[in-house]
Amino acid sequence: MEIVQNLLIQSNSSSLIEWRNNVKQHVTGLNELFYENGRFTQTVSNTFNESSSLIVFAEQFLGEQLMGLLSLLDKEGTQTVRLYSPELIENTVVIRLALSNQNLGLKESLAQFCQQQVIDFALMPQFPDWSQPGLVLMDMDSTTIQIECIDEIARLYGVGEQVSAVTALAMQGKLDFNQSLRTRVGKLKDAPVSILQDVADNMPLMPGLLALIKNLKKSGWKVAIASGGFNYFADRLKQDHGFDAAVSNSLEIKDGMLTGEVTGEIVNADVKKRTLSELAEQFDIPMSQTVAIGDGANDLLMLSASGMGIAIHAKPIVQEKAEVSINHTDLQGALCILSAAHQDNSWA
Repeated sequence: MEIVQNLLIQSNSSSLIEWRNNVKQHVTGLNELFYENGRFTQTVSNTFNESSSLIVFAEQFLGEQLMGLLSLLDKEGTQTVRLYSPELIENTVVIRLALSNQNLGLKESLAQFCQQQVIDFALMPQFPDWSQPGLVLMDMDSTTIQIECIDEIARLYGVGEQVSAVTALAMQGKLDFNQSLRTRVGKLKDAPVSILQDVADNMPLMPGLLALIKNLKKSGWKVAIASGGFNYFADRLKQDHGFDAAVSNSLEIKDGMLTGEVTGEIVNADVKKRTLSELAEQFDIPMSQTVAIGDGANDLLMLSASGMGIAIHAKPIVQEKAEVSINHTDLQGALCILSAAHQDNSWA
């Protein structure tokens, strides 16, 4: 495997995709590729049993970054790493590494390394199976779209600073969500309903959303919204982009004006968690095949209840507790994780 080692060293400043192509060109009969005792090999000293899977991805992923990652794993006591062939998924470079073992501090070390290298990772004993039906349940504000709708309504109505300050505290988990929502909505009393349409017509989608939805549908997965925001916007997203369900709050409207009240049950953290299990049951999907994606404290319960919880550009409290955090790529990172986790060994 000296050729593989040299090709990676030579490709330090090149993409992993170029390294992969060079390996396939120069190494005949390559089936499995391992990293053990600081070297690449096709035969390992003991029978290889995967204890966990590491998926690493970035828009720019270089050979020197892979070398640094493999050195880190070796230093952290991972005895054997099986490397799958790097892939290009929606303009993002992805590599899956199967680990023979992992020490308790590995995830923290990986987080520090990946933050420095501006790459993302997911480390789990087992990922949802992309080849089987599944469900992705997403938060809406700052997750499927790039804004907080209530802050935009407030800004157009002239009470933006008052409302956004409360929103920030609620998303950090520093305020009771139900009370904070009622407080914020109360400041919108007598706002014309036309403001809602203005916001809905200009909702900026989170990058990667459409690619994620397209590929989820292609693979037979369901995708839904559970939002502490409002159904005026969630239903519009469902209609325009093919979500299978949308659960959110209802703003009371009378005579073309907002009353400053929310009607019905408030979609808080408990309701989001319940929605995950209800939709899984409705679509006949096991909980191990569910993925939840969110960014705020209101998402923590559904993240922890899902088969895989993903924090997307999230508040610190959410990153700290979520199983997976995406900090540098966008929503197509979720697609990378799901797709790469089911990847066959494609070196052959």
